[in-house]
Amino acid sequence: MEHTAEAPRQKTFLLAKPEERALHWLAARLPRRVLPDHLTALGVLAALGIAVAYLLSNDHQWMLWVASGLLVVHWIGDSLDGTLARFRRIERPTYGYYLDHLVDAFATAAICIGLGLSPHMLLATGLAIAVAYLLLSINTYLETSAFGRFDLGYGRVGPTEIRVVLVALNTALALGAAMGGEVLGVGITLLDAIGLGIAGVMVAALLARATKNLRVLAEREPAGVVKPVA
Repeated sequence: MEHTAEAPRQKTFLLAKPEERALHWLAARLPRRVLPDHLTALGVLAALGIAVAYLLSNDHQWMLWVASGLLVVHWIGDSLDGTLARFRRIERPTYGYYLDHLVDAFATAAICIGLGLSPHMLLATGLAIAVAYLLLSINTYLETSAFGRFDLGYGRVGPTEIRVVLVALNTALALGAAMGGEVLGVGITLLDAIGLGIAGVMVAALLARATKNLRVLAEREPAGVVKPVA
């Protein structure tokens, strides 16, 4: 079995191929003084900026444009660091594996909490998305250890596709689109509906994948088999 940090990556997202081409194009043109860790730090700062922009949109609707711009910056920092390392053949598999996923967890929590503190989404919805995403991430890391593969795909929608959807929704909200309503006496927005739907789909995908994984592992390690004494 391959080391978890070096397990082959599998991407099945809608934008995976054009994204890969764009990242390679950018990696080939970055100045030599720009290192993968610089891009990782850029992604972290962008995630914090996105959270602050959503929070400030309570008083300044134009901050949604700032959030959209920072989502692009976050994509560059979050997606380009590993591509740059591989392009220059300066990979640090274990270091990168650890740092990348630690940063992903932090950035996801920050952005979801920022959304939840904005006037466009309930905090409970933001936290539900964060918890569902982190559960999927934990399952991916467990799969890497159990099966020696790093499979990012839970369907055709991944982090980049989510960013595109957020930018589109930010644009609609900034232009004054009415996306609010009320369900059972609780104010709810279109972002809440979409967010809760996404969280539900993520949980369903997790359950389906976990069921499949446990079936495979149970075949490899049948219950009730007595191990011979060494």
